[in-house]
Amino acid sequence: MIVDPHAAVDRSISARGLRKAFGPNLVLDGIDLDVRRGEAVALLGANGAGKTTLLRIAATLVRPTRGEIRVGGADCAREPEAARRQLGFLGHGSWLYEDLTALENLKFWATLGGRPASAAALRAALAVVELDRWADERVRPFSAGMKRRLSIARLLIAHPSVLLLDEPFTGLDQRGAKWLEEHLQAFKGAGGAVLMSTHSFGRGFGVADRAAILAGGRIAADVAVAPLGAEGVRRLYEVTVEEGA
Repeated sequence: MIVDPHAAVDRSISARGLRKAFGPNLVLDGIDLDVRRGEAVALLGANGAGKTTLLRIAATLVRPTRGEIRVGGADCAREPEAARRQLGFLGHGSWLYEDLTALENLKFWATLGGRPASAAALRAALAVVELDRWADERVRPFSAGMKRRLSIARLLIAHPSVLLLDEPFTGLDQRGAKWLEEHLQAFKGAGGAVLMSTHSFGRGFGVADRAAILAGGRIAADVAVAPLGAEGVRRLYEVTVEEGA
């Protein structure tokens, strides 16, 4: 019997033969990767390894040169709207309008995403990330950590089943990092899937169930984190990426 690899209901993200070139620069060269419901996968790799490119393709922001990636069964290149309805993406930039208030930013993004929310729901999202005191303040003077938390609040109002996170703990203080780690654990526990890039083997790495190491445009290693621990994964990363450079 032939089994369609994309038919498995527990695979929230599934990439097959994913390839991306920018002119003569081949960034991704045949990526095969699955992220299942209730699972978080950490993408590791040197700068320029393709972590952000992979996330942006999954977020429907970049089209692959060849191959495909699906979110919840929807092909991100051919069915971008269907894929977007299921995912939340947190990139390097804040994507905030700094002359709007925190509340106005959330209202704008909720409307743009086709999911208008009540003021009470928006304020509740701000309360979750501990920004409710600044709901009616303009974003421009916010610290980097506050802007990062506001970007995370934007994900909360969308209620995604898949999170694509590019260095999500960057800019967060210890309290913010602890909150995000707890939120991601709860998100996984509710059946959500997480694919995130990270350079850290510290606290945020504790969310990951698996680590996928990118090198040479391919996944050079894909391992369960628990048996190795963060230190074991770090040593594997050094052998795979740094010594192989």
